[in-house]
Amino acid sequence: MRRLITSALLVLLALGAGATAFAQDNEEWKKLHDEAKSLYQQGKYDRGVEVAKKALEVAEKAKGPDDLDVATSLNSLALLYDAQGEYALAEPLYKRTLTIREKALGPDHPDVAASLNNLAGLYRAQGQYGQAEPLFKRSLAIAGKAFGPDHITRATYLNNLALLYKTQGQYAQAEPLYKRALAIREKALGSDHPDVAASLNNLAGLYYAQGQYARAEPLYKRSLAIWEKALGRDHPDVAKSLNNLAALYRVQGQYALAEPLYKRALAINEKALGPDHPDVAVSLNNLAMLYDGQGQYALAAPLYKRSLAIREKALGPDHPSVAESLNNLAEMYRTQSQYAQAEPLYKRSLAIWEKALGPDHPDVATSLNNLAKLYRKTGREKEAKALEDRARVIVAMKR
Repeated sequence: MRRLITSALLVLLALGAGATAFAQDNEEWKKLHDEAKSLYQQGKYDRGVEVAKKALEVAEKAKGPDDLDVATSLNSLALLYDAQGEYALAEPLYKRTLTIREKALGPDHPDVAASLNNLAGLYRAQGQYGQAEPLFKRSLAIAGKAFGPDHITRATYLNNLALLYKTQGQYAQAEPLYKRALAIREKALGSDHPDVAASLNNLAGLYYAQGQYARAEPLYKRSLAIWEKALGRDHPDVAKSLNNLAALYRVQGQYALAEPLYKRALAINEKALGPDHPDVAVSLNNLAMLYDGQGQYALAAPLYKRSLAIREKALGPDHPSVAESLNNLAEMYRTQSQYAQAEPLYKRSLAIWEKALGPDHPDVATSLNNLAKLYRKTGREKEAKALEDRARVIVAMKR
């Protein structure tokens, strides 16, 4: 009898040790996951990838490849790659996350909708609109079935589908979605909630894209007022709102109104996020564009260059945002007839966009046309026409 008792005790001890080890692994996973999430929010993507990979390794080892915590880690790692423009690395992670969640939770679970939405956003960023649209619509349908038509989660998915249509210039399809999202948020959260400000900002951006500046301005201003009241005057979301309102003034030539807003946005981002955050690069780029547009090249050039340096360091040399900085700097040089300085920047910008977004993305068409302008200025008419013809084909495909 003693032997049986002893054996049973050993089994219990072993089970207890196993449970303790599992609890330790779970605690380690949670700590790593939270750290990766924090690094993502800080824009420290390289370090975030390292930590997210460790979290994924811990989760897979402790819980198996099909556990929901593994899906959470996969999603976090995908988000970090996505933010860096590493779409080829992010896509299989998003897909595996979706597969795990569909198998464990069923095809109509809200977490499945979230995975579909992330994958759709990836396709949208790459200009793969035909692949993105059904995923956005399916996520919207799942959320409606799970939560009802007026749930705030649906507002997020409505906004994302609207953004897809806006990106394609399908403004008539985007507007009712943005308005419905705004109505849901105002009803559920109240008129002074930050999410309402986000919806107002989105709708204003749609009007801005159509050149309807008189309709956009009051929405941008109301959005800014809500964010300042709810989050404080020095919050990064306030900086985004300031940037948008400043851009509205800039395109209308109201430079005196735009400049202080851009400068305030830059100061907020530097203080809140640190000098090397990607959002600081956005503010620098915007302020540079303001000076560039006024022919103040001596002021614009160092801002463009600092923006480029931050993006290369934070996002990597092949990120689409790096291509944007290169293109803007090249445009400034071309305007000054500094063709030898502009050409390699245009070419590198074009190569990045082609690699990251594919050869048929609208940004590739823009880059082709810009390089063609330089070729025409330098007497290379045949090369210019070839680029312009290719750009026309891309634009026609996206209509």
